[in-house]
Amino acid sequence: MSPDDAFQATVFDAPGGPESLAPRLGMSAQILRNKANAYSTTNVAAGRDWDRVMGLTGDFRVLHALAKNHGFVCYEVDQSLCVSDMAILELVTKVWTTNGDVGAAVNSTLADGKVEQHELAVVRDAVYRLHQATMEMLSRLEGMAEK
Repeated sequence: MSPDDAFQATVFDAPGGPESLAPRLGMSAQILRNKANAYSTTNVAAGRDWDRVMGLTGDFRVLHALAKNHGFVCYEVDQSLCVSDMAILELVTKVWTTNGDVGAAVNSTLADGKVEQHELAVVRDAVYRLHQATMEMLSRLEGMAEK
């Protein structure tokens, strides 16, 4: 998903859509609809728009799309995370699950003996989620480390 597509989805998937979100951004719903339309030339979304909409909605698809486009992985760093053994076990099982998703995606891609672009997108998404889960687990372990 491109950052523009992610912004459009974020705006229109927000509760109440652009009509509800626009007043909180200090603009009309029509301007926000235009900014969310990648083909609009009258109003264009800027990084500030993306940032404000992510902050209001808690939807970070734009951030993840940007990271993926540039070869990075985003994961939330929460300083208030529980650092118990059970929390780590939950993250380990999340890593195992996403690892299985990567295996399933690769298996499906290779099943017919050829690799197609749309199949690579599925593998890429699964790998991204695996990286996220692994980095989240590492962050949690770092929080548990003795000072």
